[in-house]
Amino acid sequence: MTTHPANADSILADLAEGLPIGRVPATLYGNRELYEREKLNVFARCWVFLAHESEIPANGDYVLRKMGEDYFVVVRDEDGQVNVLFDACVHRGVQVCRADSGNTSHFRCPYHGWTYDTKGNLVGAPLWRNAFGGLDKGSNGLRAAAKVDSYQGLIFATLDPSAPTLKEYLGGMAWYIDLVFGLNDAGVEVIGAPQRFVIAANWKSGADNFSGDDYHLGTLHRSVWEIGAYPIPFAANMMGYHIQASPGHSLSFSMAPTEDEPGPKFFAFPERLTETFAPREGRLSAHQLDVARRARVFVGNVFPNFSILALPIIEDGADPTGVLTIRTWQPIDEGHFEVWNWFCGYKNMTSEEKAHSYRSGLATFSMGGSFEMDDTEPWITVARNGRSTAADVLGLSLNYQMGMPGIGIAHPVQDWPGPGIAYWTRYEEGVQRNMYRFYLDMMRAEPGHWPDLDFAPELIPGSESYGIDRLESLR
Repeated sequence: MTTHPANADSILADLAEGLPIGRVPATLYGNRELYEREKLNVFARCWVFLAHESEIPANGDYVLRKMGEDYFVVVRDEDGQVNVLFDACVHRGVQVCRADSGNTSHFRCPYHGWTYDTKGNLVGAPLWRNAFGGLDKGSNGLRAAAKVDSYQGLIFATLDPSAPTLKEYLGGMAWYIDLVFGLNDAGVEVIGAPQRFVIAANWKSGADNFSGDDYHLGTLHRSVWEIGAYPIPFAANMMGYHIQASPGHSLSFSMAPTEDEPGPKFFAFPERLTETFAPREGRLSAHQLDVARRARVFVGNVFPNFSILALPIIEDGADPTGVLTIRTWQPIDEGHFEVWNWFCGYKNMTSEEKAHSYRSGLATFSMGGSFEMDDTEPWITVARNGRSTAADVLGLSLNYQMGMPGIGIAHPVQDWPGPGIAYWTRYEEGVQRNMYRFYLDMMRAEPGHWPDLDFAPELIPGSESYGIDRLESLR
């Protein structure tokens, strides 16, 4: 490994050298030059999550969101089309959207009054004939994202016209999004506005954690078991799968070995609701339904910074209830990011069921939640050490070797019904290595060129299959 002085190229070289043996340079979490390159090579090129369709149901509805550090207006125009518009007037670059959300027919710049419709077209300005008579309005509209698309109601955009389609970008991850957001025809909606809070850490810590860092549960979150807020014993909770769904996108399931195993089903969604879950031709397979039925926890990250979590929570001694939260890790600089945190529920849940799920989410995964506050402090110190002189001079590399050949009990599974590469059990870090391989590819990609989205997994030829049949021997 190279040592000081750390710069973007040397850190990426260290990452390329270290990943095959499960090592990641600590300076990945705190280098300013590297962060500046991330803004261009990651956040300006990848598909970035912005909003859920339920937040802008009517024509004229809009929300103000971010891609990297930059603000964009996500708005449904008069034809029902969703547009993603850079929030900068083309006259002087002034922000034209002055509210986090609302409904409007036009956006008017407060500086000189240039006015745009919900498609981003320039439609006029004060004293137009005197000031700009003869100017081509058509070439002076708000700048838009290169591509906009949605999947299961989740709206994404990219600034890169050479980017693959959203479905190609998600790859196998789409299969897993289906079995959280597409279990019935009603679909999912956002419950309330997103929470926002700033953490003095690097955005990659959040993405890394939600890619499937389950090893920290028994130490960092031990108090959650002690107070009885989580219904699955720790040993049983660690039984499940890590899945590299597609390049960059990873997830983890805590899962019952059979449908008859005691404990929550379908992430502890209400039984009345789960009776509406069923396979549907071309939309949800029997395999997906079976995985969802046995699933206790789903935690995953769509690269770069969109994470999903579904899990059972016990609130005030009541029966476990399913909590579904989605969140983004919005970068501010190399040592700070802002969490945007939404709670979701199925549209055909009762108002009482939604309220119960929302309260349980607030108690655990929110700015004052028990899980959330546990995670914050370690991430802060990761960023602090990542930008330290000592980490640079000493060439500190971090250990990401769990689950590699000969290390731990996790092994590849050959009979997993879904796409991607699956490991049993959750004592495994290939999901994070998958994230960093794609990160490295994006950081080194030339403009207009994309990494190969065909999977090159960490498979071990001839390895033994460790599936749910091994549960008893691994307990």
